[in-house]
Order: sequence, then structure tokens, then C-alpha cells
Amino acid sequence: MNDQYAAAEPRFRVRARHTASTITVYQAYPPEIGRPAARTGRFPAAWKRDRMTWIKPSFLWMMYRCGWATKEGQETVLAVEIGRDGFEWALRHACLSHHVPALHGDRAAWRRQLRQAPARVQWDPERDLRLAPLPHRSLQLGLAGQAAARYADDWIVGIEDVTPLARRIHALVRTGDLTGATALLPDERPYPVPDEALTHLRPQAY
Repeated sequence: MNDQYAAAEPRFRVRARHTASTITVYQAYPPEIGRPAARTGRFPAAWKRDRMTWIKPSFLWMMYRCGWATKEGQETVLAVEIGRDGFEWALRHACLSHHVPALHGDRAAWRRQLRQAPARVQWDPERDLRLAPLPHRSLQLGLAGQAAARYADDWIVGIEDVTPLARRIHALVRTGDLTGATALLPDERPYPVPDEALTHLRPQAY
């Protein structure tokens, strides 16, 4: 079961399904991108490399974003397994998407960092099964430029279409069977991010 319901959950912590060498992140796409990606394990030519792409370690935050795979252009939910080395490289080279004086100094310095960084991070309220906000935050990682290219070409280990899983869980939630829905959630555990990879991305201490 996800540890996201624990009362003592730190406000800023990466939680994800992970192995010793990989981490699973989620994205939602229209079928013409999502289905070929799941079938081949690579994004098709229609996937735009010149746009920032956001990856989300939290399954439930992805469900909040895509409305359980019902929003237009987000009907196919992908679980993308990537190498931990790539994920942590992105964190080390990321900038927070909002200005924090204690981390960035003045706003102009932050803007310079944001322009130069190939990745950016924002922390949004984690969600419960009814998609209501929780007190702790979920990390969203935006990849652009060389980070997006590395993601598409080098980091991906596998891509799975988890739209059917999203629909099964949603159906249980709608009938009020939260126990059954919880049992189907991906096993997201605290991810052991090296401290130096996250220090510059914490809006405040753990």
C-alpha cells in the first residue's frame, strides 16, 4: 500500500515505485502517441521533442491531472520505467519552477537559473483516491532540451499502458470500495534521493 496516508508523512519527499536501478513515472497522452509508445517502448515521431515534458512519480497525482484518463488528449496513461541515474541527473540539473529567496537569492538570479536549467521541479499537493489534496507534496519533474532528449533516447527501460488499471481503480472508487481500490494502487515507497540531488529543490526543510 502507498505510504501516502501515513500521518507523519514529510511535506516534501519523492515517493515512487522503484527498483534498485529504475524508477517508474507517469504521463498521459492521446492514443495516437500513448499506444505506439507502449507497443514499441519508445515515443513515436509525433512526440514533440521541442516541448517540455512533465513526468510524475505519483500515480494518483497523474489521475488527478488526467481525470482518470478521461480528459481530452490524456486518454492513455503510461507507466514509464526509467533508469535512476537519469532521474537523479535531471534532479541535479533542475531548478524550482517558483522563486524561493533562501535558495535562489534575488528573482533575477532565479530567472537566469530557470532559463539555463534543462529540467524544473514543482511540488504540488499529493492526492487521495477521491483526488482531494493531502497535506504533503508530490514532485513533478519537467524535462526540456537535453533532458527531454536523454529521457526519450537513453533513460527509458520500458513503457506500459496502465489505462485499464486506472479505469479499474476509478470504478472501485465510484462504488465506494476504497479498500479494493487501494489494493490495486502501485506500490509507491519513499525514494532514496541522494541529498545533494535535492537540496536545491526543497522549498523548506523536511
